[in-house]
Amino acid sequence: MSAPAASVSIVTQTTVRPESADAFARWQGDTSAVVATFPGFIEQRLMPPHPPLQVDWVILQRFDSLDHARHWLGSPERQSRIEGAAPMLVGRDDVHIVTDAASAARTAPVSAVISTRVKPGLEAEYLRWEQKVAAAQSKAPGLQGYRFEPAVPGVQEDFVAILRFDSDANLQAWLDSPERHALIEEAAPLTAEFHTRTVQSGFEQWFRDATPEGAPPPPAWKMNMIVLLMLYPTVFLWGLLIGTPLLSRTLNLDFPVALFIGNVVSVLITSRLVPWAAERMRWWLVPAKDRKAAVDLQGAGLLAAIYAGLILVFWKVL
Repeated sequence: MSAPAASVSIVTQTTVRPESADAFARWQGDTSAVVATFPGFIEQRLMPPHPPLQVDWVILQRFDSLDHARHWLGSPERQSRIEGAAPMLVGRDDVHIVTDAASAARTAPVSAVISTRVKPGLEAEYLRWEQKVAAAQSKAPGLQGYRFEPAVPGVQEDFVAILRFDSDANLQAWLDSPERHALIEEAAPLTAEFHTRTVQSGFEQWFRDATPEGAPPPPAWKMNMIVLLMLYPTVFLWGLLIGTPLLSRTLNLDFPVALFIGNVVSVLITSRLVPWAAERMRWWLVPAKDRKAAVDLQGAGLLAAIYAGLILVFWKVL
């Protein structure tokens, strides 16, 4: 039996004028509705900037095949959408196609997307140089994965390398390393244009202060438990004190509108509460290796008990 065809992701990175951030977010929402009608579309994710590490907007559009991804990239509908966004942007977009098995920007705490425009006729020599870089960076601390995508004529003119690291510090250490700078200088005669953009995703940004410098982020299940610990009472109290009595009854807002406002406020509040809670749960998030199993169990039990307490209290309130 032949293996199923791998899905692909279109990774678009763009710089938006600061005053146009809200308008761009709305524009992207409309674009999401358009791309969702195209054959083979699976999902879309939008990652706003997180300065200073990630200064660009990153849009990931996943399709079930390369042909369907190309269909969207070359469609009149997409071109029309791009023309409408032009006044909001600074410079040109970077558009990359990567196989889903190594979609670094979706799976790693921090990634670097490196685009290189190679001078005509020097592609084979550049590929040999790329092998040297891959061998060197394989020894870099914190490297979780590496993917190299050649140019796709007529669709993607750049060669693209995607590096996945376990932390900001380890990624930056490799990018700034003398070994890498020497390799970049070696490739200068082969390249017409070269630049690097970094991407961060997930809840990791809320746990930076609770994670030792250079260490990987806490396990996803621990971060999820703390986010839930802060999100549940926030959503409940908002609905009890403001959402239902003020937005729904007094202002008579429709449920979708009231729910949207509540979600926006809840996310903003949670983004402030989670770092506070993470700092107080540091002992559990990053336990000593010799006590990890026992500490993991103690912390999970403590949070489970708090969950139960909150449910009981809120039950009595109602």
